[in-house]
Amino acid sequence: MKLTVFLSIFWALNLLYGEWFAYLVPSLWTCSWPHLQRPSSSNGGGDYVKIAVITDPQLMDSTSLRLAPKSLALEIVQFYTDLYMRRAFLSSVLPFNPDVVLFLGDYFDGGERLSDEEWQESLGRFKHIFNLNMIQKNVKVIYLSGNHDIGYEAFNSQKPEIIKRYEGEFGARNFKVTLGQVDFIAIDAQTVDGHPQGNLTSATWEFIKGASEDASYFPRVLLTHIPLYRPNWTPCGPHRSSPIINQRVYRAADRDQEIVYQNYVTENSTNDLLDLINPELVLSGHDHDQCTVVHMSKRGPVTEHTVGTVSWQQGNLYPSFMLLSARNSTISAREDAVSSNLCFLPMQTHIYIWYLSLFAMTLVIVLLWPANETRKLGDLMVSIRNVIRSFSNVVKVKNDDENCEYEEMWDAEGTMHLIKKTKKISPTFLNESTTLGRGSAVLRSNVRKQTGGDVDAADVSIHIGSGRTNRSKAKMLIWRLLRAVRAVITIAAFNLPLYVLLVFKDWIDK
Repeated sequence: MKLTVFLSIFWALNLLYGEWFAYLVPSLWTCSWPHLQRPSSSNGGGDYVKIAVITDPQLMDSTSLRLAPKSLALEIVQFYTDLYMRRAFLSSVLPFNPDVVLFLGDYFDGGERLSDEEWQESLGRFKHIFNLNMIQKNVKVIYLSGNHDIGYEAFNSQKPEIIKRYEGEFGARNFKVTLGQVDFIAIDAQTVDGHPQGNLTSATWEFIKGASEDASYFPRVLLTHIPLYRPNWTPCGPHRSSPIINQRVYRAADRDQEIVYQNYVTENSTNDLLDLINPELVLSGHDHDQCTVVHMSKRGPVTEHTVGTVSWQQGNLYPSFMLLSARNSTISAREDAVSSNLCFLPMQTHIYIWYLSLFAMTLVIVLLWPANETRKLGDLMVSIRNVIRSFSNVVKVKNDDENCEYEEMWDAEGTMHLIKKTKKISPTFLNESTTLGRGSAVLRSNVRKQTGGDVDAADVSIHIGSGRTNRSKAKMLIWRLLRAVRAVITIAAFNLPLYVLLVFKDWIDK
């Protein structure tokens, strides 16, 4: 009973950490606003606009996995993926009290391919996960378009209604917004490398050229869903967990070389963007993993931060978000206008692996734990020491065993014990040709008969002991199985309500 209580409490502590406390760790210990990390910053956050950057939630839908739409398996995957992001946003991001939440694109996994009904359903989930109906009352929310929202050129050029559907909900794809004393220039990266005569591509480059001619003297941050070009095998810094992916650009052979897929903006377009926009910083997504590179422009080095996905189901074991501080007062140096800090979220895959390991350990413990709990760990340690001692004294024991025999003893709990006794040495019998001294006698027939009788008795004794051993072992095995089942049921009855409470505490609207 004491063991079951201990395991129940241990499971409860693990559930409290994995389902609740792990999401509080970023705001409590591991992350903070970058301007607060500067020694000279003693005036708090009043001189800065605080921006939380999130990218690539890619809500799973019928296009994500080879599962039937509305199937139970798909619903379960969607629920736990959505639950993780909702917890991450409510418990890890919002406690920082950002002034602005910036999404860098890819909101739905199959956004450009979903029907209007499916798209509206995914939109409802998106708003629920990030609590948009509530936070938009006090927090400014900015949206950037991604390839999973409107598709690449080969797709959106054929389906302009997809662009219209996106802009109707999330707003313009190319825009400038001023936060504090920093201009944020957002571009539709999916159309930058399109056909020059295409309407979408030409509109994007007209916006870029117009932004470059703006007379504003504020420092600029370039926002692009697709990262800018970098040479193959360019290192991504210490925060990347997956291998480097080199540039890939695929074009349709039958559609005037329109782009079907690309993971980086092309080199020519990258150089034009850096020269025209002249940013102090570039923020991007799309890659799902963290990456920091430095580009060389005509005016000097420019740092680009590719933010990792916020979802644990998008190929990154270490989901993340970024905190950005934009200066809200006069600055002495343009490079001090904006600063960033990458923050990591709980590793959900590791948490589930730990749950499975803990379940396996629980089964082993309840099956093998000693029957008498008053001797629990002591008996276990004594047994281990005896085994070690037996190996170290194996030679001595072997010699002693030649003159000893063991007797099986059973206690009230059905446990077998071996009692060592000195072996009785049988008299040595002489053969018939041996000459005996005076007064000796030979009883050949009686000896043979007595010996045969002893053998029969020994055989019977062995068979009886073997039968008793088998029955006791079977009885002990059944008893241990029943005890394990009872312990597991008790642990589950104690912890399942706690787990359900923790799940729905975060899932319900707030």
